[in-house]
Amino acid sequence: MAKPVPRLPADEIARIIATAWDDKPPFTRVLNQHGLNPGQLVQLLKRELTPNADKVWTARTKAKPGR
Repeated sequence: MAKPVPRLPADEIARIIATAWDDKPPFTRVLNQHGLNPGQLVQLLKRELTPNADKVWTARTKAKPGR
């Protein structure tokens, strides 16, 4: 099980979501810029995105090499 997502300010959450939606970076970029591991990122996006947006993001990340 992933570590719990730390409490973050709204502007930091917005930056994390923007980084995660970027087509180019793998999870390592989110880890390097924001200190979240892949499990924490998934938890955060499930919590913050609408269910449909989460499904779209999940499908996009599974289709990308280098995750």
